[in-house]
Amino acid sequence: MTGVSDTRRATDTGKAGAIRVLVVDDDPQILRALQINLTAHSYHVVTARDGRSALTSVGDVHPDIVVLDLGLPDLAGTEVIAGLRAWTQVPIVVLSARTDSADKVTALDAGADDYITKPFGMAELLARLRAAVRRSATATGGGERIVTFADVEIDLARKRVRRNGRDVHLTPTEWEMLELLVQHRGKLVSQRDLLLHVWGPRREDRTNYLRVYLAQLRRKLEPNPSHPRHLITEPGMGYRFETVSDTDEPVVAVAGDGEQAR
Repeated sequence: MTGVSDTRRATDTGKAGAIRVLVVDDDPQILRALQINLTAHSYHVVTARDGRSALTSVGDVHPDIVVLDLGLPDLAGTEVIAGLRAWTQVPIVVLSARTDSADKVTALDAGADDYITKPFGMAELLARLRAAVRRSATATGGGERIVTFADVEIDLARKRVRRNGRDVHLTPTEWEMLELLVQHRGKLVSQRDLLLHVWGPRREDRTNYLRVYLAQLRRKLEPNPSHPRHLITEPGMGYRFETVSDTDEPVVAVAGDGEQAR
C-alpha cells in the first residue's frame, strides 16, 4: 500500500489559490483529524504515512508547507527534513509527541521552521502555519511582486496569474516552473535547476517533463504559442523568461534538444 493518502493522492491538481499543505504522520486518526480541520480552513491537504512517501510527495505536489511527525516507520523525521533541505526551502512545521528539548533542537538545527508538541490546539497550529507561510513569502519575495507582459499579469506574492483581466488556472507544477523563470527574468535557467526546483533530485534526468510543461504554459500565456516571445528555449541548456522582445519577430534559437527552435 502506498504511503500517500488514497483520498488526496499526490497529483497536479488542487483548488486554485488554496495553500497546499502536506501532512506526514503514521497515525491515521491524526491524519484524518488534520485533513478535516485544515480542509475546513480552506487548505488543500495531501497526506503521507511515511518518510519516503513524504519526500516523493513534495516533488509531486509542491506544497506551500509541510507538517511533519518525527516518529515515522521508515525514516527518522530529521532524515526527512535533511532530505528536503537538500533541494527545497518549503516551510516545515514539526508536530511531535517528543517534548525533550534535545529533540526540538535537533529538528530545528536540521532545518525545521517550527516545532509543536502533541497534544496541540488547532487554533495554535493554524496560527503557526500562517506565520510560517508568511515568513516564507517574505524570504522569497525580493524584487518585483507583480510582473506583466503582453496581456498577462503575474502576482508572485499571491501566486496568481491573470490574462486579459481573467484568472488563468495553473497547476502547481506549471506555477513552480513559471515562478522560477520569472524570478530570474532575462537569465538562463538551466534544465537541471528547473528539474531540481520543481521535481527534486529524483527527476533530474527527465528533461521531457520540461518540454511538456513549457508547452502547456505557452498555450496558456503566450499570444502565439507556436512562436513564443516570452518563454524562450535555449536548446540544450535551459529556458529563459523575457517580458518584452527587442523585435516584433519571434525569438529564435538553433534547435538542439529535440524541440522546435523557439
